[in-house]
Amino acid sequence: MAATKSHTEGKALPVTQDEFEGEVLKSDKPVLVDFWATWCGPCRKVAPLLDELAKEQDGVEIRKLDVDANPNIARDYKVMSIPTMILFKNGEPADQMVGANSKPVIKKFAGIA
Repeated sequence: MAATKSHTEGKALPVTQDEFEGEVLKSDKPVLVDFWATWCGPCRKVAPLLDELAKEQDGVEIRKLDVDANPNIARDYKVMSIPTMILFKNGEPADQMVGANSKPVIKKFAGIA
């Protein structure tokens, strides 16, 4: 099953625990998941960069998972600090990056040329 949501809104779209399998694990594209929380300053700094990337390209799906609202997914992937970004490929975590990074660093991490 392919992801049903798209970046037509020009934003990194939220994903919940109930949607995670279909939107991330069963996506036919790589998916960059930003594990974040509303109270996290560095997360708020990264959010507009992810929205820009979502608008600029379509080779990688970009999703945001609120760790407070979806603690089981954060626990399952051993997210210990935020922001953490995990790049999923073929339903599996392929790489992980912790911290607020610049747009060029995020693009390189996600494999976005």
